[in-house]
Amino acid sequence: MKNNEQKPDFLFEKANYKFLLIGIAVITLGFILMSGGGSDDPKVFSEDVFSFRRIRMAPTVVLIGFGITIYSIFKKFKSE
Repeated sequence: MKNNEQKPDFLFEKANYKFLLIGIAVITLGFILMSGGGSDDPKVFSEDVFSFRRIRMAPTVVLIGFGITIYSIFKKFKSE
């Protein structure tokens, strides 16, 4: 009997998956940075909602994460 088992053919290379996971982690970090800033008392307004971290930094981190994810999908790495 011949052993004609073929190696599974994956859509991406190992490096693509690494970049994809890094991108997902950066997106998650951005959403974690966006969280919080609420008030315990609904009648009291908290100015923390408008902090630099939530308005500028967190959305930028999320967009960078999406950029890394898109890069991981389109980049063609050489097969090992």
